[in-house]
Amino acid sequence: MYDGKQVRPAYRQLVDWVESTSPESLAQKKQEAEALFRRIGITFAVYGEGGDTERLIPFDMMPRVFTEAEWRKLERGVKQRARALNAFLYDVYHRAEIVRAGVVPADLVFRNEAYEPAVVGIEPPGRVYSHIVGIDIVRTGPEDFFVLEDNCRTPSGVSYMLENREIMMRMFPELFRSSRILPVDDYPQRLRRTLASVAPRKCDGEPVSVILSPGSFNSAYYEHSFLADQMGIEIVEGQDLFVQGEFVYMRTTEGPRRVDVIYRRIDDSFLDPLCFRPDSMLGVPGLMNVYRSGGVTICSAPGAGVADDKAIYIYVPDMIRFYLGETPILKNVQTWKCGDPSDRKYVLENLKDLVVKEVHGSGGYGMLVGPKSTKEQIDAYAERIKADPGDFIAQPTLALSTCPTFEDSEGLAPRHVDLRPFCLVGQEVHLCAGGLTRVALKEGSLVVNSSQGGGVKDTWVLAD
Repeated sequence: MYDGKQVRPAYRQLVDWVESTSPESLAQKKQEAEALFRRIGITFAVYGEGGDTERLIPFDMMPRVFTEAEWRKLERGVKQRARALNAFLYDVYHRAEIVRAGVVPADLVFRNEAYEPAVVGIEPPGRVYSHIVGIDIVRTGPEDFFVLEDNCRTPSGVSYMLENREIMMRMFPELFRSSRILPVDDYPQRLRRTLASVAPRKCDGEPVSVILSPGSFNSAYYEHSFLADQMGIEIVEGQDLFVQGEFVYMRTTEGPRRVDVIYRRIDDSFLDPLCFRPDSMLGVPGLMNVYRSGGVTICSAPGAGVADDKAIYIYVPDMIRFYLGETPILKNVQTWKCGDPSDRKYVLENLKDLVVKEVHGSGGYGMLVGPKSTKEQIDAYAERIKADPGDFIAQPTLALSTCPTFEDSEGLAPRHVDLRPFCLVGQEVHLCAGGLTRVALKEGSLVVNSSQGGGVKDTWVLAD
């Protein structure tokens, strides 16, 4: 934590370095970092806005720092959560024991728009449905970490994690020479090995993996192409693949090549026009038949989104106890379900003090941050809740931790942050020693999403 006066020991070396460096030199480094981001092409798209929707993501040069001991606690908690979420996914597409036991309400599963009946009964390799799990975490005290939400479909941001580190190492090599910082650059090859480890049972020889992207107009296309390049695999679009018999093939200049594992970065509904949306031009006709017969693995599996729904989030600690027989290591944030009459009454009476989210929302859109909202905004949001209460959950406004952040006029200033570590689930479960730290660059803001004006930082884990 950093409040402008007190600095945690892990940050001491960094703050000393900042104080011994001239403001002019720091300003020059900031310009260099922005130039590198622009030259490399690290941008993100904002939909629904006119004009130039490609934006340069703000990068803060002051990294977020964890000790290795702090990280090991997070690692145990994230891995535990990833295992439980995958156990839940296997269960709800088979016997649904957790529903039969009355732990999770049936309506939240089987009437969830992310639940895919087409996946029922399918046996994915290793019973893994969500192969890349992004867990959004906030810190509220020295020992207190809370999970804000789970991302089990196609969590984005890992390219920022890797590029943030690359740029920091280029600009400040002296800091890396004097600090024992655990590496993150092994992530692409670990991801490749994870994909290979879940090759389908009909795979013959070395698995061939590809990234299936919607194309260059997608907001995360930079990340798709970056990961394909780093892993040394092909990036493809729907028209590059076709089904023949029991397998999926990729069109190449040397003729068709069989594909065993598809790391898909398109939504479920667009994957296969014969199974989902018939008007989809992004998917592969017949893909689900091949998946169902064990001829290809889709990472992450269709239907994985039922596990990261914000209404299901409430029950993840119960999943951990039910499937693993363990006590949850990471805490959930207290959450009220607006579909429940008593919860809804409390939420409507206390909107000015709460954060309210759409159950299926993402990207920071559709939220109400009560303490930062006007009476008119609160009243309008209350009407939305009353009109469709099951679509909303509410949480308290946590006293989020802050990190030292560069401000042009103030030098170092505290700004709120969250963290998204990336957990790979295959034959083994691995958590990269770092993650995407997002920072709310506006003073007092709690919204860290880049689409809402947030930025990113490098995340350091200091070896003991």
